[in-house]
Amino acid sequence: MDEAAGIGVAAPPLAQPARPRRSGGAAAPMRGALAALLLFLLPLAAPAAQDFEAGVAAHARGDFAAALRHWRPLAEAGEARAQNGLGMLYDRGQGVRRDAGEAVSWFRRAAEQGHPRGQNNLAIKLDRGEGVGRDRDQALGWYRRAAAQGHARAQYNLGLKYARGYGVEQDPAAAAAWYAEAAEQGHANAQNNLGALYAQGEGVPRDEVRAYMWWKLAAMQGQEDAIGNLTRLARRVSAEQAAEGRRLAEAWLTRNRGSGPAP
Repeated sequence: MDEAAGIGVAAPPLAQPARPRRSGGAAAPMRGALAALLLFLLPLAAPAAQDFEAGVAAHARGDFAAALRHWRPLAEAGEARAQNGLGMLYDRGQGVRRDAGEAVSWFRRAAEQGHPRGQNNLAIKLDRGEGVGRDRDQALGWYRRAAAQGHARAQYNLGLKYARGYGVEQDPAAAAAWYAEAAEQGHANAQNNLGALYAQGEGVPRDEVRAYMWWKLAAMQGQEDAIGNLTRLARRVSAEQAAEGRRLAEAWLTRNRGSGPAP
């Protein structure tokens, strides 16, 4: 099953480099007026961010009505994270009557602003034909945009499409590549599926040690399929292979310590 993206708190955008100033001329008063306007508007961004994060906190504690109160004004003002959050509320029927069409509308607004979670969520709706006509070509495009921004769930969803031939030509190598992108971010389902490709030699060379490593990492996150897969694999590989698989998993954890599972 494809995976929807959660709410999340996005990092602030990088500041653009300042342009060299040119002195003199009639434009100087205009530049002064613009500078004053910017100084007035900049403090307004902080309360907006606080309102969004207050909505995140309300949603986490199950107070969906409060999340709605925080996010709707921001979403209507064009805040992409709040638009995605509002879409999630409508998609799940949290604090509002469930409405797939309204969810799609808000996901699309966030997606068109480049918000990766909104892009992934819109792609899922297009893939399933929920609240919008099914369009797998459009869905693929939105998955790609989100995946290109490093969004692990979109990368996993692309892996699924290539593994199963959903709307694309089946391509185990492409599936393995996308699973690997998500797995390296700690995405447990991607880790499990990548382990299966290594165990079967599909899209990658057959390598039971690598399969052991990825299943071990996924199992440590409680991924149930990985737990079963690892148990069965452990019965047939040598003690040396199992030890090497554990060593690789431990090395991965050391490299990625503190990163946690993928969002």
